Amino acid sequence: MEETIVIGGDATVRRMGFGAGRLVGPNFYGAPKDPKAATRVLHRALELCINLIDTADAYGPEINERQIAEALSPYPAGLMLASKGGYTREGRSWVENGRPDYLRKACEASLRRLKLDVIPLYQLHSPDPGVPLEESVGALEALRGEGKIRHIGLSNVDVDELERARAVAPIASVQNEYNIGARQSDDVVDACEALGIAFLAYFPVDAGALAEAGGAVAKVAKAHGVTQAQIALAWLLHRSPAICPIPGTSSVEHLEENVAAARIALSERDLAELGG
Repeated sequence: MEETIVIGGDATVRRMGFGAGRLVGPNFYGAPKDPKAATRVLHRALELCINLIDTADAYGPEINERQIAEALSPYPAGLMLASKGGYTREGRSWVENGRPDYLRKACEASLRRLKLDVIPLYQLHSPDPGVPLEESVGALEALRGEGKIRHIGLSNVDVDELERARAVAPIASVQNEYNIGARQSDDVVDACEALGIAFLAYFPVDAGALAEAGGAVAKVAKAHGVTQAQIALAWLLHRSPAICPIPGTSSVEHLEENVAAARIALSERDLAELGG
């Protein structure tokens, strides 16, 4: 099983990233109760050799990007920071905004908060139903041409939207919800693998009904002497070499458990038990 994945043809990262959004308040809103604990998690992520950290301007909003910069800047060589733009937070709600002028302002603000000259991976957080996808992606391609973005990613897209975006700009990654209990993006995973595009799986430890007492995940976890969350992550790593899970946590202990999941070797029997 591959231990790394190449994003955009030039960035090699380990296949267990970190979703930093859990370091802010509930529902990705507001400040954390314990800012020092959030900093410890970020420091431990680097100690564990995680070199892909995902954030977004909507997390907080803005708080998460500042947390990362305050804790980790100046950044070590080889660290890929991935941020996203395309959502605004009106109260605790999420509202799409894919207008080109807004995406430009959002990207430039993220650059300042993250203390970067170029964002290694900048993702459209979600297609905006009120804006043609091609216009949103075109705005990111313009920013890439100006050297403000190294690679363009998409989030919350289907295969058709991926193909439409690829007609406008090179796409390095797709970030969708995907886990052993929610496999609606199976076709997107397969398309990414075929195209050499990284698939960043968010909410990766949800196992749905498979996690119920006596369920498949519980049985396999017991056999390996690990947690169900670790089996869910191991399944993703076995599912496709294109997948890089980005589990989020505000706990150092859970972070260490997540990273350890990469060492779990699932057998063909395990995979059959888990449904492929």
